[in-house]
Amino acid sequence: MSLKAFLDLCRVSNLPTVWTNVLAAVVLSGTPFSWSSFAILSASMSFFYCGGMCLNDLCDVAADRVYKRFRPLPSKRISIKGAGIFTLVLFGLAFLFLFFAPYQRALFPGLLLLLAIVLYDRIHKEHPFSVLLMAACRLLVFVTSAVAASGNLAPAVIFAGTAQFVYVLFLTLVSRYEHKFKRKLSFPLIPRLLAGISLLDGIILAILAHPVWLLAGIAGTILTHLGQRYVRGD
Repeated sequence: MSLKAFLDLCRVSNLPTVWTNVLAAVVLSGTPFSWSSFAILSASMSFFYCGGMCLNDLCDVAADRVYKRFRPLPSKRISIKGAGIFTLVLFGLAFLFLFFAPYQRALFPGLLLLLAIVLYDRIHKEHPFSVLLMAACRLLVFVTSAVAASGNLAPAVIFAGTAQFVYVLFLTLVSRYEHKFKRKLSFPLIPRLLAGISLLDGIILAILAHPVWLLAGIAGTILTHLGQRYVRGD
């Protein structure tokens, strides 16, 4: 087992999109911005995301042995047992960091986030409506981060989270269409749409908070693009 295999398993190239989600939630939460809160919550949400990606591969390993043999589990770069233990550790770390956030009442939306992740990973192959769960996971990142940072859920956070819900819903539907009908586009649309999550965060922050935050969205988009050169995010 190599470090690269675990990075692939976690789709770490997409993590900048999680960080800008957290940034948007913290900035729009109505509380004075705190770098320590942002760092703690970025770590927590990153572990939630990576745990979800690992669980996704564990649930999809049978199909991946046929259609995605390059993934870490079917290629046997990581064992099933190893991936299972790693997933539990990641989710445990997610809650550990969330416990040290300013407001521990965020543990409840954190539990809802975990439930949405697990339910999506378990049923997404069989149920078309599961795309709503995928989008809900992004919305719950906003909800959990805002409640953890301020103890409340400001209207601006709900707006930003809902905007990302709609965007991720669109992204997931496009991805499923491409996979179902095997219509590969002439350019990598899905990776670009994934990177666009951060850009949307930057645009929302520029409108609702301060134009300078657009730079953070652009930085997240660039980091995601650069990461995709090393680790696939789809």
